[in-house]
Amino acid sequence: MPQAATTQDLRSAPPRPQAELLSACARGDPAAFRDLFLCYQHRVYSIALHYTGDAAAGMDIAQDVFVKLFSSIAQFRGQSSFETWLFRLVANCCHDRHRKFRRLVPLEEDRLPEPADHATEQARRSEMTRQVQHSVAELPEDLRMTVLLRYTEGLSYEEIAAILACPAGTIASRLNRAHRLLAPRLQHYKEGA
Repeated sequence: MPQAATTQDLRSAPPRPQAELLSACARGDPAAFRDLFLCYQHRVYSIALHYTGDAAAGMDIAQDVFVKLFSSIAQFRGQSSFETWLFRLVANCCHDRHRKFRRLVPLEEDRLPEPADHATEQARRSEMTRQVQHSVAELPEDLRMTVLLRYTEGLSYEEIAAILACPAGTIASRLNRAHRLLAPRLQHYKEGA
């Protein structure tokens, strides 16, 4: 009786060509779904986590994305790259969650206490990372998603434009506005550098 493949086996197995994998998913092949999930799970979760700033909410969004992906994979027509289509799905799920919870008032986050030993470099970096994430989370929704796709995923303006269904010039404008909004909030880090 054959044994089930372990995660280690999947990592060492040669990846299938994307077209073959997507075709197998469209036919309902569970192994193909698993391979697709393993291939994209971390990137999907990373975008959702950075968008929400909350691990549990990020997991919820990632789960929603894969449920929607697997139920609609046959609708992928290849008019854009698969990643563009997938990241559009992630963006839509993030927007849906934002609309669902926008009436809730966010709680004030606790500030990190100053370490008694004048803050090590690691503590300073941790605080700076937290502050950058907090500042990005406060951006308007359209700017936040643009910033996350650009700086978290490293996507080009054209790729982001395809995902968010807007011109590349709009992406450049959104990034410019985001930079202007973030600059005063994070100015003290630049001065301290």
